[in-house]
Amino acid sequence: MKLRKYKQTDCAEMAALFYDTVHSVNSKDYTEPQLYAWATGNIAISAWNASFLEHHTVIAEDASVIVGFGDMDDNGYLDRLYVHKDYQNRGIASAIINELEKQAFLRGVFRFSTHASITAKPFFEKQGYKTLSENIVIRHNIRLTNFIMEKDCAK
Repeated sequence: MKLRKYKQTDCAEMAALFYDTVHSVNSKDYTEPQLYAWATGNIAISAWNASFLEHHTVIAEDASVIVGFGDMDDNGYLDRLYVHKDYQNRGIASAIINELEKQAFLRGVFRFSTHASITAKPFFEKQGYKTLSENIVIRHNIRLTNFIMEKDCAK
């Protein structure tokens, strides 16, 4: 597995990974209607691409297949972090988040935040993130629970 920068040609494969991962990995913590509200399968590829280009985006690749990705904005907000359903628990998410945080350190950013799913919350806790509050998001008139989490490395 290697880490690399995002390329525009990655976006469609990343969208498929996102959909498949949400609908399989997160199914233990969310209902089917919640999963479909979260990942409808109708991603605006051009908007996602613009977001990935604006953010610091890291791709994890294994034998030319994208197995994970994550992106962080200039202020340390981790927007997305997803690992292929068949590559869970192999250290890929940790490698991606470590690379994104390292890049942020070089830019002088030492505080990170994210909105973590119920499923991802234990992972972020292991990475040193603390829960600030529970959060309810409404997508397509469906309530989704996530957690606002923060990691402060400036202390």
